[in-house]
Amino acid sequence: MFDGVSTSTDTTVRSLLDLRTWVAFDVDDAGRVLAGHDELGTLQLVEIEPDGARTPLTALAGRCSGRYVPGRRQVVVQHDTDGDELMQLSLLDLTVPPAEPVTLAGLVPLVRDERFIHVLQDVTADSVVFHTNRRNGVDMDVVVRDLATGSERVVHDGGGYVAAAAVSHDHGSVAVTGLSLRPASTLVRVSGPRAVGDGTVTDPDEHARHSQVAWAPGDEALLVESNHEREFTGIARVSLDGREWTWLVTDEAHDLRLWASPSGRAMVVGTVRDGAVALAVHEGDGALRCTVEVPGEGVPDVVWAADEQRLVLTLSTPTDPSSLHLVDATTGASTPLAAVEVPADVRASLAAPTVHRVPTPDGEEVPLFRYSPAGDDPALAGASVLLVHGGPESASMRSFSPVVQVLCATGLTVLVPNVRGSTTYGKRWYSLDDVRLRLDSVADLAAIHDWLPSQGLDPARSALWGGSYGGYMVLAGVSMQPERWAAGVDIVGMSSLVTFLENTSPYRVAYREREYGSLAEDRDFLLEASPITYLDDIVAPLFVIHGANDPRVPLSEAEQIRDALAGRGIDCALRVYHDEGHGLAKRENRQDAYPAAIGFLRRHLAR
Repeated sequence: MFDGVSTSTDTTVRSLLDLRTWVAFDVDDAGRVLAGHDELGTLQLVEIEPDGARTPLTALAGRCSGRYVPGRRQVVVQHDTDGDELMQLSLLDLTVPPAEPVTLAGLVPLVRDERFIHVLQDVTADSVVFHTNRRNGVDMDVVVRDLATGSERVVHDGGGYVAAAAVSHDHGSVAVTGLSLRPASTLVRVSGPRAVGDGTVTDPDEHARHSQVAWAPGDEALLVESNHEREFTGIARVSLDGREWTWLVTDEAHDLRLWASPSGRAMVVGTVRDGAVALAVHEGDGALRCTVEVPGEGVPDVVWAADEQRLVLTLSTPTDPSSLHLVDATTGASTPLAAVEVPADVRASLAAPTVHRVPTPDGEEVPLFRYSPAGDDPALAGASVLLVHGGPESASMRSFSPVVQVLCATGLTVLVPNVRGSTTYGKRWYSLDDVRLRLDSVADLAAIHDWLPSQGLDPARSALWGGSYGGYMVLAGVSMQPERWAAGVDIVGMSSLVTFLENTSPYRVAYREREYGSLAEDRDFLLEASPITYLDDIVAPLFVIHGANDPRVPLSEAEQIRDALAGRGIDCALRVYHDEGHGLAKRENRQDAYPAAIGFLRRHLAR
């Protein structure tokens, strides 16, 4: 696979890229778990019985997810086509479980119009709730569809981008979380009989994030994960008119995450500490019930059972791809349910991170995880790869990354920062890259580069790797700091913030402009912050990966940087995958792209 790499390393790399993934989507009244597993190459639905028996349910062309219909042996399946993110909804009847996983022909159409997006938000015994841009291709409406009659009613048409919607316990009202026009901020509204006044719950002009909204018992208030008038997110009970905020669980130094139980009488709260999340079960009033046994320090996700006596935990750690665990909600004790099998020799090669803070010239400190290679490859000793996350309203967490582990297995040190603008470190930190502060985030790359010698790493042999916004950071690094970086791997990144905003999907424009700046008012700065503006300064070779169906960052962003660099004789390889969208969802494509990209880095970083 790689020139100059031993057979054992080559085998380890192949095994790492072949590892499977588990994720839990739902639990039904009988204790059956609706899970996702990628044995077929993309994430497909699998049902796990209480006795552990597994039934593969779907074999669709692309990845999918789903929810049970309460009280019925049916599943609502969400799926798209080759990563285009035009989500469609179908029904899978499990009255007689399928003898073989079903294809699209085996699903009953529920909400399908492949011109538009239909994103599953909630499922009740009688209805399915989804948001869609079918009204005008831009604004998101929230729709409730009756499963028996097929009749639909629009419960929210206030315009803008909808992030989530939750149905009240009496099934009469919907709490809608949308994106506001403030950077990295959201707003909450209630539609239906429970709405107070115009339904506004949170101030649309406040610079604050509200998420994981659920209905409190009695539907008289909402449970919200929020940093309203706070530095770090806490868990609050909020009156439907937004005037009364009662903080149930807070932490003065860490962000908290919320998974409310179906009734709202209990909740799992996660405390985020340097990329890992510790869990505890609390009562609905915030009182601590128990801590949750999490078998490993990493990133969990939680699905409550309808009876609220159990929950299913999906866990990913730096050295475990993913596992499912059944948790007793009264004691926090956990029992393994499913896990990814990792060969012993591969497990021995996996790297766990150390946590660092990198000083910057302006007095800040960039959180960073360092993964050091287990082997000692003289050709790559001292060489490093800086891997930047997407978003920018996101964070690198201490979860399993096959890319990180493959880079380490080939002998490279991997540095994973949370540059300014990253979440999970408080409101101040994620606000430090807003609009005209964008280049301060790029400057963090230079600060990390200056830090390399103190870690025994060679600054002349360091490369950048990133996807989406991380891809933009790769291009920004090699164009604005050309003397620092030896190579770059850009996956679905933006080469020009101007052409990106001009060509991204229409429903995304306003909410990307709030973060980067608007074409009408900030065009001069968008040009200044665009890598392609500094085309003549690029000297580092680039490896570019893009999906042809990407609705977020169009393929043209990759093509224009490739074409421009080709005219200057700079090595710029572009691999386009015609059955992918914003990233690589299919294993066969990852197995093709990643080894080629890593081989490219090895050629440019080896002594």
